[in-house]
Amino acid sequence: MKPGKRPFQLNPRLLIGLVVAGTGAAGLLLWPFISLLEIVDADSGRVVFCTRVKPGEEFVLSFVHSVNRRPVYDTLRTEADRLVIVKSRFDSFGAGMPESSTSEGTLTVASDGWLEWAVNRPVTDVTVRVGRVAEHTLHFRGREIRLSDLSEPGGALTMRVRRARMLDLLKGRCTP
Repeated sequence: MKPGKRPFQLNPRLLIGLVVAGTGAAGLLLWPFISLLEIVDADSGRVVFCTRVKPGEEFVLSFVHSVNRRPVYDTLRTEADRLVIVKSRFDSFGAGMPESSTSEGTLTVASDGWLEWAVNRPVTDVTVRVGRVAEHTLHFRGREIRLSDLSEPGGALTMRVRRARMLDLLKGRCTP
């Protein structure tokens, strides 16, 4: 070493700052704090649809009822780690459709004449067997996603809310 030259020394405050910033950045990337709505192929476990959601956000699953061949609109709400089945709307009674209020839910007639079955039941997931004529469609943020585009008719799809890491989004595993 030449006389008068000092060896390189890192300022201790700068070093501490870099360690804190690096730890914070790693925490943001790796800590699961983002809620995702996932649709998973129930047989293979493969995620076929994924998007970021906020707690309290609602979406609708519509389908044609298998017996009375009339439309049904199920409203679901996302929570931090679960779904809540909010209500079902339908325009006529049929097999498997509620006919009166019970301890499980309340049946009312909406101002537009449709029947509404309010349930507000929290669930960990909802599995749908994709029908051949049911036309299962997810209505989410102005988009319509046909479940038959995600799975062959007869296949089972499971909808769930999952906590994920920012790293999962950066890897392109979900749509914004």
